[in-house]
Amino acid sequence: MRIANLAGRAVLLGTAAVDVATASEGRFGPDPMSVWADWEAFRQWASTVDVDAAPAAQPFEVGDLDAPVPVPQQVFAIGLNYADHAAETSMALPTEPLVFTKFPSSLTGPEATVRLRGDRVDWEAELVVVIGEGGRDLPAGWDAVAGLTVGQDLSDRTVQNRGDRPQFGLGKSFAGYAPTGPAVVTVDEVGEGRDLGALRIGCRLTGPDGDEVLQDGTTADMVFAVPELIARLSAIVELRPGDLIFTGTPSGVGLGRTPQRFLQPGQVLVTEIEGVGSIRQTFTA
Repeated sequence: MRIANLAGRAVLLGTAAVDVATASEGRFGPDPMSVWADWEAFRQWASTVDVDAAPAAQPFEVGDLDAPVPVPQQVFAIGLNYADHAAETSMALPTEPLVFTKFPSSLTGPEATVRLRGDRVDWEAELVVVIGEGGRDLPAGWDAVAGLTVGQDLSDRTVQNRGDRPQFGLGKSFAGYAPTGPAVVTVDEVGEGRDLGALRIGCRLTGPDGDEVLQDGTTADMVFAVPELIARLSAIVELRPGDLIFTGTPSGVGLGRTPQRFLQPGQVLVTEIEGVGSIRQTFTA
């Protein structure tokens, strides 16, 4: 099942889109956030819908999709969660998850145009977890996860590192610095024929002269895998339906290169995760 936000309305996606409020005859509302508020009931209803054969199915353009979870209560992010990324930045492996936040106002959709607010903005391809049934002290596992989506943890390294102490949250929360999408793909669909703990993840610059791969990794290299993150976060914080967890990035970021590289106006960045999808950002000055 793929759940998306089409022009501000919750939809199910296949080759066409089915409006949730219309197809459910009002049982579920049009607000994309209402999906997560009653996740178990929604999941059971949506699993009975044949999206492409539904009478309400309509064609759609990916460019009309917005962030699938547009206003989550909480957005967590995990730093240095891939060993090769820690190594490229000359940082020691964390013994506990390094947790910070991206503010929800930084979220945008899968094909956004993003304004670069500085000359040291970096890319970070990330698997993003969406919480379904939340709570505290959850066991390590996938039961609390509604689905997965593709994200970019765009990072202004100047803002992130200015002053006496790092400003991770602020440096990563300019408008558009948290693109996600194109849909939330439920765990059962992502896991069909795949190892949920070893999904290919990466990003590339694309243009008329061809593509340049920037990151090419696998989630098997996470220091703290998704099930463990669920347990460790919920041991302290109440996870709530619709919360997002940006789970870290593999090696290949601009900060870790010699010489360092950063995003430039006019570039187009494509981020892909196996079984989940791809997003595309165009950058302007």
